Amino acid sequence: MLKRGFRSYHVILLAGLVAGVLDLTAALVTNGLRGLKPVRLLQVIASGLLGLDSYKGGLKTAALGVVLHFLIATAAAAVYYAASRMLAFLVRQAIVSGLLFGIAVYFFMNLVVLPLSAFPHKVSFTLSTLITGLIVHMLCVGLPISLIVRRYST
Repeated sequence: MLKRGFRSYHVILLAGLVAGVLDLTAALVTNGLRGLKPVRLLQVIASGLLGLDSYKGGLKTAALGVVLHFLIATAAAAVYYAASRMLAFLVRQAIVSGLLFGIAVYFFMNLVVLPLSAFPHKVSFTLSTLITGLIVHMLCVGLPISLIVRRYST
């Protein structure tokens, strides 16, 4: 049950927006420290849909990358929200559940979504990128989604 005045889509959109902002900010910072420019990072996101052509589209494909990023974050929020309606412990144990959900999202994106998309690069992990990716997805994706779902659930 949701708190009065909130509908399912409100919770999903809020959780997707917050997770999207936090995750994108973390991606811009961590990849920026590695020398990747913001427009290029956003084009990398768009390459999941466009392949190598994403790197030829300038700001248009960077904007597409932003839209895709927030769609993915909102989809993750919708999955967690739907699961929380069937599995009450996702609301009762929101911190642990959110951290584990962040790990699941990280591996699902890297082992399922990217290989099945038009992403033109080989998916590989160094210890550094694995640890960073897991921490970011735990703290910036899974945890905010679970806490927002808990906050607006009764």
